[in-house]
Amino acid sequence: MQDVAREAGVSPSTVSRALHTRGYASPAVRARVRAAAERIGYVADHNARNLRSRTSTSIGVLISDLRNPFYADLAAGIEEELRAAEYQMVLVNDNADPAEEMQAAETLLAMRVPGVIVTPVTAKCPQVLQDNGVHVVCADRELGRSNGDVVLSDNKAGARELTEHLLNLGHTRIGLLIDETKWSTGAGRLAGFRAAHLDNFVDLDEDLVAYTSFDAGAARQTTRKLLNDHEVTAIISANNVLAQGALTELKERRLKIPRQISLAAYDDVPWMSLVQPALTTVDQSTVEMGRSCARLVLARIRGELPPRRRIVRVPARLIVRGSTGPAPR
Repeated sequence: MQDVAREAGVSPSTVSRALHTRGYASPAVRARVRAAAERIGYVADHNARNLRSRTSTSIGVLISDLRNPFYADLAAGIEEELRAAEYQMVLVNDNADPAEEMQAAETLLAMRVPGVIVTPVTAKCPQVLQDNGVHVVCADRELGRSNGDVVLSDNKAGARELTEHLLNLGHTRIGLLIDETKWSTGAGRLAGFRAAHLDNFVDLDEDLVAYTSFDAGAARQTTRKLLNDHEVTAIISANNVLAQGALTELKERRLKIPRQISLAAYDDVPWMSLVQPALTTVDQSTVEMGRSCARLVLARIRGELPPRRRIVRVPARLIVRGSTGPAPR
């Protein structure tokens, strides 16, 4: 920093204010200092600064599958908010594997991050982080009874609205393709599906709730069995991966969507608006969910919130496209 100060013709304390954006330095001085730093190849050592101040400006983000557009959008929203607050994101992909998740949690603890945002695979991970004094926000789901903060899509309301959309089109035999109900995500969507039938006085055949695994190939096989064993006029996929499998099977059977069967999905991702016909979906506002997670963990770090647990529900939005239509006679 002394080298930068000499190059820019300012004091070391001015360099500190100009490069770290804390404290006052005029725009012209900031520009001159940054130009000098660039000329001599100076890069601020954040680890050294954190050691001096005994604080860290890094936030851990632990997600399940970076290849899935949902998690990529979630991370993008988190990063956007953290960058605006001058924090850095340390992103770790655990492949939804409990062992990898715990290994990643240990790595983040070793880095002494003050906060972690996690899409938990097990309840153990957020608990271990909390036990070690780390502020934790669980994103998209909560597992069991927890004392930590949570940011969720309003899964029940979104699934209810999507199901009611199909019921209003005359569908009374609606299949639900769902992979899990132990997490609050799947449990909420199943609850919304059931609530819509109850609210509209339509009997629900529980055999039309088709359980599968979080895999497009498995979802396709489950869709095949559902269509072979039952008469359905519409299918709801509980997430974007299951929607891939269901759509593949419907295309293989050459079923005309929506004239012969309607298809809808929870969790809007880009490909759903590009296929023909485009899929009717529920948009979780995933980027905003990520921003909400970042705002919440930063507020905890700054001590701006009371100790009690906070649950934030991000509203879901129904997007009607061409894949849903009146029930066939």
